[in-house]
Amino acid sequence: MTQSPATPLPSPKERRRLREAKSLSQAEIAARVGVTRETVRSWEAGRSKPRGRKRDIYARLLAELANERTVAGELTGERAGERSVRRPSWARDAPPAIDAKDGKSPARIPVGAAMNGHTRPDPVVRTPPAAPSAAGPDPSGPRAGATTPAEAFDTLCVTCAPGLVRQTYLLTGRRTLAQESVERAFQLAWQRWPEVAVDRDPAGWVRAAAYEYAMSPWHRLRPTHRHPDAPPAEAADRAFLKVLMSLPPAQRRTLLLYDGVGLDLPDTAAETEASTPATANRLLNAREVIAEKLPDQASTPEALHQRLGELCGAEKLRPPNAARVRTGSEHRARFWTRAAIAFTALIVGATALTLRSAPTHYEPPQSPGKAINDIPPHMGPAHLTYADQLLHKKLREDLSSGPEKLTPLAR
Repeated sequence: MTQSPATPLPSPKERRRLREAKSLSQAEIAARVGVTRETVRSWEAGRSKPRGRKRDIYARLLAELANERTVAGELTGERAGERSVRRPSWARDAPPAIDAKDGKSPARIPVGAAMNGHTRPDPVVRTPPAAPSAAGPDPSGPRAGATTPAEAFDTLCVTCAPGLVRQTYLLTGRRTLAQESVERAFQLAWQRWPEVAVDRDPAGWVRAAAYEYAMSPWHRLRPTHRHPDAPPAEAADRAFLKVLMSLPPAQRRTLLLYDGVGLDLPDTAAETEASTPATANRLLNAREVIAEKLPDQASTPEALHQRLGELCGAEKLRPPNAARVRTGSEHRARFWTRAAIAFTALIVGATALTLRSAPTHYEPPQSPGKAINDIPPHMGPAHLTYADQLLHKKLREDLSSGPEKLTPLAR
């Protein structure tokens, strides 16, 4: 009896890249394969290898993720003038992935769907590529499907801004600050769009910028933030938001990223710039506080995730307009550029004035007088003594002209 060869698997780095390309968390992969999140993390790190039936399910799932963009370009036969789409060797002839629970291929649910208001899975639309013309592509015309940076930025803003405003509101408890933080984050993203466009997770880049701006301690000095915002209309929402605002900012952010957005623990630790054990402790402490104060609303992580999504959906917050964000970002960048130029010119002018008015040679200071060999130093004019005053008076009273001055008197 011969044993069937093992199903091929990609490298650990390729496994993580395929998962992140489809915006799937390690918990979602673990649920499909039927293992724990720590097992998937160990597979992606290369510390262990899947075995048996779990290996087959995991390999089929990775093959499906790799084939989603290439299966539409595959044809039944080679067409004239067309090149076949090549897949990696480990993904060829691999059957579709199945779920470990019911044996079906499940639809992918986007990460953080409850925070963005989506409840249905997003289907993968597969469109066959258009056949190339006999004359070939027109080099002078624009490329088909090419988007400008402004269009790509507008798409990112329209897609991520509504959910990000709600998340920031849960982080701060202030509606105006949440809208301002998201708008400022997208303005910063447009200023650094060449960097954000090639980022692995542009939405995560904007989210981190919005959270950092919203949690700045300088906001407490603003006059508009001395009084809290109006609480939610529902009593349960008011109680939940009050308990959420009582948490320390670090625990609140960790809870929002893990139980609200749906990030796994390593990604949450990386975004909060903390170690994985510290992030786990913050999450556990925040859950304990909420479960102790609100046992009927958030006693389990699933109920807490649902409760965060309900509180997000209850608030009607206005997301920023993409065109206005781009215009405001350009005006802001232009203002600070002009301010930097003016400040530089001021420094150059002050330096030139200092060089113009500064002395060109060294002038040693006058040293104080000092007695040498009992001879008093010359200190300039001094007060007349009593004898000098008598002599001065006598000289003034005597005649200054006449023979008396020229001819000596005999005595």
